[in-house]
Formats: sequence, C-alpha cells, structure tokens
Amino acid sequence: MDGRDKLFSIEFILLNLVIFFSFCNMAVFYSFFDYLARIGIAAHWRGFLVGLEPMSAFVLRLGAVPLLHAKNAVGAMIAALCAIMIVLCSYGRVVSVEGLIVLRIIHGAAFVLLVSAAMALVVHFIPKGKSGQGFGFISVSVLVPYALMPLATEWLKGYVQNEATIYRAVTILAIPALVLLVVLQKRLKTALGKVEGVLVRRPQMDEIRNNLKDPRICILLGVNLFVYICYATVFYFMKGYATANSITEVGWFFTIATLVMIALRLAGGLFFDRFDKTRLIESAMFLLVPCFLLLGHTSGNSMLYLMACYYGLCIGFIMPLLNALLFDVSRPELRGVNVNLALFAMDAGFFLSPWLGGRLIAGGRSFAFLFSLCGGFIFINLMLLLVFGRLKSTSPAKALEQV
Repeated sequence: MDGRDKLFSIEFILLNLVIFFSFCNMAVFYSFFDYLARIGIAAHWRGFLVGLEPMSAFVLRLGAVPLLHAKNAVGAMIAALCAIMIVLCSYGRVVSVEGLIVLRIIHGAAFVLLVSAAMALVVHFIPKGKSGQGFGFISVSVLVPYALMPLATEWLKGYVQNEATIYRAVTILAIPALVLLVVLQKRLKTALGKVEGVLVRRPQMDEIRNNLKDPRICILLGVNLFVYICYATVFYFMKGYATANSITEVGWFFTIATLVMIALRLAGGLFFDRFDKTRLIESAMFLLVPCFLLLGHTSGNSMLYLMACYYGLCIGFIMPLLNALLFDVSRPELRGVNVNLALFAMDAGFFLSPWLGGRLIAGGRSFAFLFSLCGGFIFINLMLLLVFGRLKSTSPAKALEQV
C-alpha cells in the first residue's frame, strides 16, 4: 500500500494466489487454434475465433477501467470467476462457428472483468520503491500456470477425446480462488481504511483523459502493444511451427521458457529496483530481435530447448519491468488505471496476432515469416524506448512540451 515499505502483506499474497488460479483457466488455451481444426472449423475462421476472446476483452476493458476501484473489485472478481466456470463447461458442447463466437465474447468479458478488478486492487499493496519486485512477483503468479498447464494438457490429451474435456476439468481451479476472495473481502475494509479516499475511489474521466496526454504513458502503452503482439504470436503459432517442422516437444518449449522467466523474475526482485529500468528493458529488447529471427529457423528438439531459454530470458526481463516503469511514472491515484491500460494493450496484441497471423498463414505465408515480423516490431520498440528515455525524468507538463 502506498506509504508502506512491506510488499508481501497477506492481502498481496492472497491476491497473487487468486491471479494464479485464474490464469490456470486460461493457460490451457495455448493449443486452441489446433483444437478448432480438430473439431472441423474452417481455416479462415480459426484465427478470428482464437482472437475473439482477447478482442472482447480489448473492447470491454475501456468500459471497465473507469468503473473498477478498490472498493468494488472483489465483488467483480467473484462474479467473473462464476461466469468463467460456466463458459469453460460449455466448450465441447458448442462446436458451431456462431456458438463459438458467442462463447468467446462471454469468455473475454468475464476474464477482462476478473483481471481488471485484480489489478485495480493489487496496485494499492505495492510500495513505489518496490515496483520492480512487486510486478516481478505478480508476473510469476501469471507465468506459473503457463509453465504447468501446457505440459499437463499435452499429457492429458492422450486420455481424453479432445481439449474440451480439459477445459471443463480446470473449472475446479476456480473454487480455491473463490474461497480466497471471500477471505480477502473480510480483510480489505481494515487494510484500506487508512488509505486516502482519492486513491481508492472511482477515477474521473477528466483525470483519465489528462493522464493519456502524458507522452511517457502513451509510449509505454505502445511498447506494451508490440511486445504482446510478439508474445501472442509465439503462444498461438509455435505449436503450428513445430508440427510443420516435425518438432515433437513443443509443450516443453513453453515450460522451459516460462521456468526461465520465473527464475529470472524471482531473482530479479533483488535488483529490478536498483538499476535503471529503461536501460534494462532496452538491453533485453536488443537481444530479443535476433531471438525472433532465429525462432523461424529452429529445427529439432535440442535447438527448441535452447531457443526456449533464450526467449524466456528476454521476455523475463521485459514484461515486469514495463509494468513497473509504467507504475513509477503514473500518479498514485491512476496507477490502477494505467496498469489496466497496459492490459488493454495486451488484449489488443492477443487479438491482432492470431487474427492477422491466421490470415497470413491462410494466405500462404510461413510461420517463420510471422516470427521475423515480430523481430521488426521489437526493433520499433527500441526506437520508442529511446524517445521515452529522453522524457522519463520530466513532469507530464514538461514532457508534453518536448514532443
């Protein structure tokens, strides 16, 4: 909470556990593109349907951001988890394009409500001087499911008809999240009682508009967008690339990459806040450009494992530090808004990547071409960060004057 030095409060830990269980329910969708092929969905619809859930989140998050705040966040999260359980149980029963469109929209709406509410609340338990460590730990809560669930899914697929059975099964993981939210709700009244009212109230639209006039905020949101387009491309198309190149252990790619990210972020908590975050991100971006170029030339499982380590190392630095940097340059009462706007950029990336990527693949482009395109996006990010470096030490008003 603002003004406190302690990061690992009970509230912060409980919220991270809720985030962990919530993302377990999403991490099983890494092979959704291939699942749609197996149930007979036409090729030109698959990318759209994969991207429809994040597109729904992309559209709806802008409406959710001004409405969510610390006092209504837990209730919103409980409602969202219940909706997600219903949606997950519907996969497999709904197999038409029309039905899947409705299902993916509802899924996106529920998930955006859940994550937006969680972020609107958790920022109140991160001291500014520990933003790097705080967001590093939050990102671990998000990443652990992506280390575990693809591997578990690949193993379970040998025992079930298709992924829909697994989608239904993971609803059980929403139950501990609901229990934790009930416990958390009882503690929040006391925990937030000493926080200034302006920090926990609903943000005003004028404040949000003025916030978006700060070029530092806009640049970081743009960098987030390009990072998530690239991240989503690997998430959704690595399976297809591996299949096309007779690579059999793609589940291990995600597991190894995620374990590297987790290890780096846990260790990074010791130094993320001691060094210039912008320089750290720039260095990782510089290394990520050739990483994407090499991904399109990966052959064999051994090289796949090496590329997983390389990719995990770069992404492991970039994502938590981007959020921490955004947190640091934000006004205290708008930190939750800006973190949710970064999630808005994530939604956009997770929609644009499968939609455009699916169209490019259907048009005859290779998976290697998609990865090379991502290398270009990361190079653009390097240019944006150079501009940000000139502005980051200025006030919003002076930053506007320099643009």
